[in-house]
Amino acid sequence: MKTVRLFLCLAAFLAVTLAGNPADADEVVHFESAPVKLSAFRISKAREQGEILSQPPGTPLLGYLSRPQGDGPFPAVVLLHGCEGMRLSVKDLWPQRLVRWGYAVLVVDSFTTRNIRDTCQSPLPDRVFDAYGALNFLSKQSFVDIGRVALMGFSAGGTATLAGTKIEGNEQLMDHKFRAAVAYYPVCATSEGDATVPILILTGDRDNWSPAEPCRKRLARLSDNGPPIELNIYKGTYHDFDAPEFKMGRRVLGHIEKYNPDAAEKSIRSVRIFLRKYLSN
Repeated sequence: MKTVRLFLCLAAFLAVTLAGNPADADEVVHFESAPVKLSAFRISKAREQGEILSQPPGTPLLGYLSRPQGDGPFPAVVLLHGCEGMRLSVKDLWPQRLVRWGYAVLVVDSFTTRNIRDTCQSPLPDRVFDAYGALNFLSKQSFVDIGRVALMGFSAGGTATLAGTKIEGNEQLMDHKFRAAVAYYPVCATSEGDATVPILILTGDRDNWSPAEPCRKRLARLSDNGPPIELNIYKGTYHDFDAPEFKMGRRVLGHIEKYNPDAAEKSIRSVRIFLRKYLSN
């Protein structure tokens, strides 16, 4: 009987402890993408014609929220998945890693509420607004230091990360701003130069889906006055090199996706140093 009572007490203690530890499990959260703001010109023209324009709503989205133990406020990272949707390393491995480093993490699911399976062969929704919708959501959380939030994306999510932090992009329309950005194997636009925040780009020299050369050309266009952009190119490395679910490698639409443990570990160290540098107090 004593053994049974001891077991029940221990079970009750563990239940209370685990329930109060938000770092033990992801929380599914609901928020909206940042709405596309109407320009002052459009509003004034509508008034001249006797029209009243209402602000268009954002798109309902799902997210996975993780956080360290304690009250915070913590620096945070918003994660954007690639064109194939939510894969293991983005939904689970990176959040676990970032939480261990002391960051709150919000992984944005851009597809479920839009009934999209993937966008690898179709036009992408403008996911920049998804990223800033996530930032708006985090601004309402008392455990987040909204002045210390980074945007981090993978593949198409990395491309959206670069688009969301370019000068004269939609970033200038947003109420809250990211402090820094990390882009894994994005498609770089050679026409873009300076960014609005420091950026870390990580890619492989054998990646023919998101080739490194346009990223090199973008860096060549940087002025001496903009935030720094660091480009790390890993030799002998393909797309998705940080994702251990692709240990055996695979070919998708003519492109190779393959995990490279050496490049993955080097990139992880670079990300940790980068985030510590730009999200520290």
